[in-house]
Amino acid sequence: MSKTQSQRSSATIGAIEAAARKLFTSRGFEATSIDDIAARAGVAKGAVYHHFESKLEIFTRVLDQIQGELAALPAPPASRKRTNRLDLIADAVLRYLLAASEPERKRILLVDGPAVVGWQKWREIDAKYFGAATRFAIAAVLGEKAAERDVDALAHLVLGAIMEGALVCATAEDPKRTAREVTAGLRRLLDGLVA
Repeated sequence: MSKTQSQRSSATIGAIEAAARKLFTSRGFEATSIDDIAARAGVAKGAVYHHFESKLEIFTRVLDQIQGELAALPAPPASRKRTNRLDLIADAVLRYLLAASEPERKRILLVDGPAVVGWQKWREIDAKYFGAATRFAIAAVLGEKAAERDVDALAHLVLGAIMEGALVCATAEDPKRTAREVTAGLRRLLDGLVA
């Protein structure tokens, strides 16, 4: 059975994105060219430009995919047994920081990401996957009587703290230990929400 044009197009896009991700991870954004991506994907340079306007567009798509992967990480069995909402938030943050600090994600997400796509776009992508969940978690902790503006303000502050923690983990000598320390610090901050 022959592939449809749509299937061929999807396969080509997938190959380009996979090739780009490997190259952005190993070389970084600046040291990777469209020619490199095309060669690694096994497609002509024209095929890359047929599907993507620029290397920046490819990078942004890969960055978005990584955030999506992190958002989809399942909670470990131990976390599912917890009932304290602050502990659940801390567990989710630790899971995110550990996964984001892995070498296959760190460079794209935390090192090149903010510099390449810009702080605003980087935050936009992060908020797309984690904004609503963070807001929901903060609203649950504060309770039904919390004012919307208070929930929004605290959700933004918590997201900012998590992003800063992720950036610290990205440059740490021991990212896993740093992730645990950052999460413990965040957990102490979160205690203030119910004090």
